[in-house]
Amino acid sequence: MELSFSQSSNEIEQAINRLIEATGDIHHPRITREMLLSCLKIGQEVDYLADLKLINQTLREMRYTARVFGPYRNRKKVTVFGSARTGEHEEMYRKCVRFSRTLAEKGYMIITGGGPGIMQAGNEGAGSENSFAVNIRLPFEQSPNPVMLRNPRLVTYKYFFNRKVAFVKEADAVAVFPGGFGTLDEAMEVFTLIQTGKTSPKPLILVDDQDGYWEQFFGFVKQSLLVKGFISGEDFSIFTITKNEQEAAEVIETFYRVYHSLRFIDHRLVIRLNKELTTQQVATLEEEFPELIKEGDHIHRCGEFPEETDEPDLANLPRISMIFDHHHYGLLLAFIHRINTF
Repeated sequence: MELSFSQSSNEIEQAINRLIEATGDIHHPRITREMLLSCLKIGQEVDYLADLKLINQTLREMRYTARVFGPYRNRKKVTVFGSARTGEHEEMYRKCVRFSRTLAEKGYMIITGGGPGIMQAGNEGAGSENSFAVNIRLPFEQSPNPVMLRNPRLVTYKYFFNRKVAFVKEADAVAVFPGGFGTLDEAMEVFTLIQTGKTSPKPLILVDDQDGYWEQFFGFVKQSLLVKGFISGEDFSIFTITKNEQEAAEVIETFYRVYHSLRFIDHRLVIRLNKELTTQQVATLEEEFPELIKEGDHIHRCGEFPEETDEPDLANLPRISMIFDHHHYGLLLAFIHRINTF
């Protein structure tokens, strides 16, 4: 029997409806219906058992991730990356402890990979009660650290790609301490997602050591990427480098001083704010960031859009909106930084 998302047979449609009704307490049944149809279509179309196992495990891991993080949706979180091999006696370990403790005192929660080194330092500084650990099953280096062992906010993944989704999707900011291939892989993923708009704008802080680990990286970016035209100057708005953990925490706090969040509605970018901007401040933004605004359009002060009713807790926030062409995400970050100066 051929299945379609837009039009299924009455028999299948009725069976799915009966299943949803019998289960009860189903949120957003339309989406659930599509997921059930997807599973049935996968069963019809995929005959390779290894592919079916991968799809099944991915869905199970994503379901559990949403279950663990869901109750904490209203608390801001910072993902911390760094080497699993950083010793507890090293200055970068102690710096990460101080950084995470500062953020926890400000009400933030910390997300780490749950292993040793910088990951353990992040959980130690925040404390078990303010921490998540998104662990990965590996033959070495990655058993849960003592802070997060048997913690209900410990999630262990089989697949790196699911773990990466949790790291970025759940984070309001990302801090990267020096590390090896894994750390660089995670950092580059965040660079790419922010640059391409595949994740919401958020602070990306590269916390440096005394040897200038990230300063050397910055030199490479300028000399080998910018000069050759592989990136543009606006991409330097994506990240901040600092050796000071207090400054790193302040960068995160400042990012959400006036800016709250954003949402795209058709081609219009809607930016939610913690306080209303004046007419003069909006005019200043238009003057300083003309590249962000489509010709003939303006930045409009506005209230909640009808499409935003699924986020009732944000209904009363003031907003500005403009038509955005999904380019210049680095410049959009600079735009947000400017908003936060008002």
